Amino acid sequence: MEHSLLVEHILNLKKRLMNYDYKEFDELLANDFLEFGSSGNLYNKKAQLDAVKGINTNSLIKFTVADFKIKLLATDVLLATYQTFRHNDSKYALRSSIWKK
Repeated sequence: MEHSLLVEHILNLKKRLMNYDYKEFDELLANDFLEFGSSGNLYNKKAQLDAVKGINTNSLIKFTVADFKIKLLATDVLLATYQTFRHNDSKYALRSSIWKK
């Protein structure tokens, strides 16, 4: 896949996760998913799915994603790096995620 199309594809997957839909999380997160939150806590797929169950999607916090880039780590693995802006409290964060086909 052409680089710019791959960037767009991964960004769209990331945005799907930002909707906090249970089915999307279950489909897109690997079974061995791990995340380090800004609190320093570690979250696995089960914790994320449990958290999504309790979210009121009508009051979701809005994020803007900027400076989204990818770097191929292997033929079927890439690193995405980006910045988020959380609208409710005007906080910026640098983020990264690893995606595998």
